[in-house]
Amino acid sequence: MSTAAVAAPAFDKQGKLTDEERVDAAMRSFVREFGVTASLHMESCVRCGMCAEACHFHVATGEAKYTPIHKLEPFRRAYFREAGPFAPLVRGLGLVKKLTIAELEQWQELIYDSCTMCGRCTMICPMGIDIAELVKEARHGMFKAGLVPERLALMDRAAQQWGSTATPGEDLPDILKEAGDEHGVTIPCDLPAADILVTAAPAELGEHTKALAAAAKILNRIGAKWTMHSAGFDASNIGFNNGDLELQERLTRSIVDTAVKIGAKTVILPECGHAYGAARWEAAKWYGKELPVRIIHMTEFLDETLAAGKIRVKRIGESATYHDPCQIVRRGGLEAAARRVVAALGFELIEMKDHGVTSYCCGGGGGVISNQRATPLRNKVFEIKRQQIDATGAKHFVTSCGQCRITFETGAKVAHWDKPTESLLELVADNLAD
Repeated sequence: MSTAAVAAPAFDKQGKLTDEERVDAAMRSFVREFGVTASLHMESCVRCGMCAEACHFHVATGEAKYTPIHKLEPFRRAYFREAGPFAPLVRGLGLVKKLTIAELEQWQELIYDSCTMCGRCTMICPMGIDIAELVKEARHGMFKAGLVPERLALMDRAAQQWGSTATPGEDLPDILKEAGDEHGVTIPCDLPAADILVTAAPAELGEHTKALAAAAKILNRIGAKWTMHSAGFDASNIGFNNGDLELQERLTRSIVDTAVKIGAKTVILPECGHAYGAARWEAAKWYGKELPVRIIHMTEFLDETLAAGKIRVKRIGESATYHDPCQIVRRGGLEAAARRVVAALGFELIEMKDHGVTSYCCGGGGGVISNQRATPLRNKVFEIKRQQIDATGAKHFVTSCGQCRITFETGAKVAHWDKPTESLLELVADNLAD
């Protein structure tokens, strides 16, 4: 028998709370999450195991600990011990033990390193349990306990200080000018009045500035009165991923409030999946009423602009396959919209074995791509997607999420895979017809 030590799951801590205080902070947060919907989901699991075969981390490794419902075990125990209908009896008889700090530390790997909140497990659950949403709610407690992977916590601190994980707002005008000069397009910034407020993801302010230029090219072509704005520009929302509700609200409000300030009726989100989840579907809860602006994803904008005949595109006439970003398609509903844009470009679409709402995640969402210690596991997951892409034989590989694009580009380097990942937005801008 081998005497080699088994490595303990990695975990990080933030703040100066004692172990007991961390457990109490997590438990208080967990209990606050147990409204009607979450409680019904906690009561509904029949332990059928079907979610295991839906999870790319379980499929890639075969390890039982990556079964999605298992990732909720501490959350489930908190429910039955503190919030369930028989909680006093459960506590009194000791039927469910109180959580320990060691369990929370071990759990960090399961809900941050090996869950992208992609929702594929939710789709397959015969009881309709939204496992992805429950994981997101569980992260709220982990953040309160100061038990977040340090790389994500670092990004959180940057966003708290700057209002963005990429750059302080004061630097945005210079970044946009440089990007505009590089790509030969005008990118307006801080206009006092505009009809459309355009936002960005961090990569678009760095290595993927062509995406900003592509959006500008299209908006300028249709004569839109639009701007980006240093008071609200980063839509990626690290608070959404980390479980930092206060930061999530602040970042979301900065975008909506900026739009209202300049009179914009529409906010366009970048090619970013979690931006869509945070701003499109959760923004209204911070206001408690209907939002004063319309918030749409770049894919929706492209689809509507093409359908209205405001732009025309040259037909490429080659084969392509399309990766469905989880937050945009499975949890966001833009499956048909993306395919209409692909069709407008004249692609012969060859679907992957798993596509649309059942598509496998890229493996980097939910902050996993930014969580360096999750790299080996993420690379295993990448192989599932790479094999499905290659099996199509398509000449082009297209997606509409910048986070997915970064994950694929990172995985490609490790796997020595030479398939470029193409942006749907950039393809439209590059093929505008006169």
